[in-house]
Amino acid sequence: MTVLIRDLRPGDPRDVESVVRVRRAALPFLITSAEDVAFELSRSHPDRHHRLLVAETSGGEVVGTAEVGIAHDSPRPGQGYVNAYVDPARRGIGAGRLLLRAGEEHLAARGAVDAYAWVLDEPAHRAFADRHGYRPGRSAHFLRLDLTAAALPALPDALPAGVELRPATAFAADPRPLFAIDAETTADEPGDVGAELDDYEDWLTHTWHNPSLDKELTTVALVDGKAVAFSAARTDGATRYSSAMTGTLRLLRGRGLAKLAKNASLHRARAAGYTEAFTGNDSGNEPMLAINRWFGYEICATETRYTRKLGTQWPDN
Repeated sequence: MTVLIRDLRPGDPRDVESVVRVRRAALPFLITSAEDVAFELSRSHPDRHHRLLVAETSGGEVVGTAEVGIAHDSPRPGQGYVNAYVDPARRGIGAGRLLLRAGEEHLAARGAVDAYAWVLDEPAHRAFADRHGYRPGRSAHFLRLDLTAAALPALPDALPAGVELRPATAFAADPRPLFAIDAETTADEPGDVGAELDDYEDWLTHTWHNPSLDKELTTVALVDGKAVAFSAARTDGATRYSSAMTGTLRLLRGRGLAKLAKNASLHRARAAGYTEAFTGNDSGNEPMLAINRWFGYEICATETRYTRKLGTQWPDN
């Protein structure tokens, strides 16, 4: 069967829905929607050189997709990403290999030195990465919480002195305090490819205005009137909720403020009708893993970030 690789046609709703379908089938632990895909393409930072590729059979069926680009916010230049997804029902026809090759060619043409790819911790996926010259690095867990069955920790009868909780909508006029928390928390996140959030306007465009960010469920903790911690929430507008980032300014860590914000967000998400909650943690981030176990989350899958040095010979197999 012939498989062709091309760019996503953002103006074609069927094309966009095909990408959503493949992503959900290949990685059901992520929040994704047609609005997300359209936003991803239309608002991408120019230095990211972001592309969405699709693998299409000669019969016109989209069987795979890949997101490819440069980690422009990394303090280490030349870091690229190529995350390919193939419909589990259509594996074995070469779509993954073709997507990977096309993605690497795009990265190399834009000066990338390394290509990173997230790979599910399953034998077939690991073997695919190994065959194509990728080597494993850090791993991360997907965690799931059934909001219909979980007994969430009780909300406190009263907040600590000087502490209050507000939704992110309270910062609609000036979300810069949330940017400050996000930037400090992101800088301390463990991982193979670091990130530095130092462009407020870019953050507004790509994070604050992201259509999946639920500003009503995103919860901010304030101490003496200053925003110091938050738990950001993404939703699909139907039944699925995901914690996008939870963190606290360094000087106030250890007081349970992020846990307080996340607990309030989860309670409100369940009251709003969301039935599944997802989150992700680096496997070495024991503090956040412990917090999520306290909430009742359970690991449902694991990914490993694999890397390959670009410019080396592509395997023949």
